[in-house]
Amino acid sequence: MLDTLRITEIFFSLQGETRTSGLPTVFVRLTGCPLRCQYCDTAYAFTGGAPMTLQAILEKVAAFNPRHVCVTGGEPLAQPNCIPLLHSLCEAGYEVSLETSGALDIEAVDSRVSRVVDLKTPGSAECHRNRYENIAALQLNDQVKFVVCSREDYEWARSKLIEYGLERRVDEVLFSPSHGQVDARALAEWIIEDNLPVRFQLQLHKLLWNDEPGH
Repeated sequence: MLDTLRITEIFFSLQGETRTSGLPTVFVRLTGCPLRCQYCDTAYAFTGGAPMTLQAILEKVAAFNPRHVCVTGGEPLAQPNCIPLLHSLCEAGYEVSLETSGALDIEAVDSRVSRVVDLKTPGSAECHRNRYENIAALQLNDQVKFVVCSREDYEWARSKLIEYGLERRVDEVLFSPSHGQVDARALAEWIIEDNLPVRFQLQLHKLLWNDEPGH
């Protein structure tokens, strides 16, 4: 069907990352991703899932009576019907965010959506997939995220922050330690030492639920 998307899960939890960290949020996890980041914690969403109509998705989201909705993956934008889904969620009055790898074009996304755009570091093993044309499309409502795997990744992320003036383009620039790969305290101290205009963040869902599916 023309209005069908393949969905891995829809669930209600606390947002674990981004500027709305800690807020009750409905997550709509779309199936499929063209990237294979070495630290990926949602590989279960690469395949499978179940087809759902746009109307069925909206009804399931509404049943939770949320304020915030996050469309995530996988890579949501790999499914063309993600664009009308995001628009429909905005029309329904939700505060909507999109978590995207940064490898696909974000320009068609409804301007009311806060686009959380990754810039993949060298340590991700997918740095070559960064679509730098997306930077020109960023708006103040958007967020840019770096997942840092090493000191070298940190230096790379800092250079991109400066090169593109990211803190002036978006609401938040987020630096996250790759879980189990770089010491969170070390990353925090590097940010403090350099007085970077970024938000350090830990993944709240990993601390609370060990990143179990459905949380």
